[in-house]
Amino acid sequence: MKKYKYLVLIGLVIGFTYSCSDDFVDVPNKEVLTEASFWQTEQHALQALTGTYAAMHSSSGSKWAFFEEMYTALAYRGDDVTNNTAEIYGRSVASFNNTTEDSGPFNIWRASYAGIGRANQVIQNVPSIEALSEADIKVIVAEAKFLRAFYYFWLVTGFENVPLVTTFDTDPEKLFPGQASPAEVWAQIETDLQEAEADMATSHTGEWKGRATVGSAKALLGKVYLFQEKWAEAETKLAEVVAMDYSLLPNFADNFNGSSENGPESVFEIQFTGDRSNDNDERQVLNFQVSPYEFGGWELFYPSQWLVDEMKTDVDGGGNISERVYESIFFDDPNSEMYSRADDAVRPYSDVADALNHPKYFKKYSFNEDTNFYNGTNITVIRFADVLLMYAEALNENNKTTEAIAEVNKVRERGGAVSLGALSKDELRTQIRHHERPVELAMEYGIRWFDLYRWQRGSTATESIKATLEAHNKPFADNFQDKHIVFPIPLQELNINENLNQNTGW
Repeated sequence: MKKYKYLVLIGLVIGFTYSCSDDFVDVPNKEVLTEASFWQTEQHALQALTGTYAAMHSSSGSKWAFFEEMYTALAYRGDDVTNNTAEIYGRSVASFNNTTEDSGPFNIWRASYAGIGRANQVIQNVPSIEALSEADIKVIVAEAKFLRAFYYFWLVTGFENVPLVTTFDTDPEKLFPGQASPAEVWAQIETDLQEAEADMATSHTGEWKGRATVGSAKALLGKVYLFQEKWAEAETKLAEVVAMDYSLLPNFADNFNGSSENGPESVFEIQFTGDRSNDNDERQVLNFQVSPYEFGGWELFYPSQWLVDEMKTDVDGGGNISERVYESIFFDDPNSEMYSRADDAVRPYSDVADALNHPKYFKKYSFNEDTNFYNGTNITVIRFADVLLMYAEALNENNKTTEAIAEVNKVRERGGAVSLGALSKDELRTQIRHHERPVELAMEYGIRWFDLYRWQRGSTATESIKATLEAHNKPFADNFQDKHIVFPIPLQELNINENLNQNTGW
């Protein structure tokens, strides 16, 4: 029984009938499938690939596991987000009082290994499907390698010391792997992305739009190099993405309101729909979570006071707060406004200030697509603005500060902020770390925490997470200890697999 549980937890079972995401993942299963009859047709290959993408939503596909467990576990530790302490979700993680039994980190672990297990099956079995052309096999296997790298990125940055599983095994003796070193995991991520990049499609159309592309692989590989402070490699790879057909959307808000999904600024997104047919519930619920009670929302979390104060310094040439700030947060300002589900209208802050439970809110993803608020807006993982800022960071560390400023200014100008003038290398590094990235990318999935993590673990201008949290008045920063740099290995996994060792301090 223990072996069976571990098989499920590590994700070595494909969810063949699982459906999630936009059209490309809605692959109907019209067959009664067995292990022997699967891996025979193109449809089988695409169903298996769909299951691999689906783990991004969680191992079970539950939107609640994603938004209330996985998202909060990553977002709540950052200095850009303050959780609503009246709500239970992620509360212990936010206060740095979490234990080895907390469900948020466990759901990240479980989703990652579900995706890895499914990817391993695709990589092993798709090449033997005679109904597929060699070209189709290469693309599908490449996407599976990209996804395996993506899930291992979650794991190595979240837990560091994790099992490295690259084959699908049913031999019970192989179902209890030990942990690899972080260096070994990073090396596998690089290999997967390099191999994926060589064979991935440049684009997908129709119902398959939203699948990862060669641009997705290049961007994630550039990010992986950045995290390892391989500055030259990061610059080269991110420059390749910059030279592709991506562009910044003219309207900053269109990244979050559903109007430009999988559009020119999108490098990779987690796909959602508002589909409620056939007992589906493929909602994206951030619109509820960020909205005030007064507007019919749940206000699960808020922008931190440090973030709001920093955003107020993001101004145009006339000294007025930039457009990207007004589209990111709802705050006490005469020009701030936000959509209210309660009366299906855009409300100025001044009209509702006295009725609000909290003085400030996030506005990103607050938009609704219909009056029932069943929102299908995708969640961005990597967008082109992030690529430009990562590219600028690599350029700056390679002593190309003037070139780096030019890339930062592309992002600032689109958001309505005045261009930066001359800065030193150290000044630009601080500007990117504690203004440009948090102001542009606030609350976007896992980005701020991963940034804080890499600057603590890196050797270039190393920054203590605890010192940053304290300087930015993060609630409960005093509780932060070195052990909180990573999550603990989930107790459920330690109880099943005696070959796992707990992370230091836990």
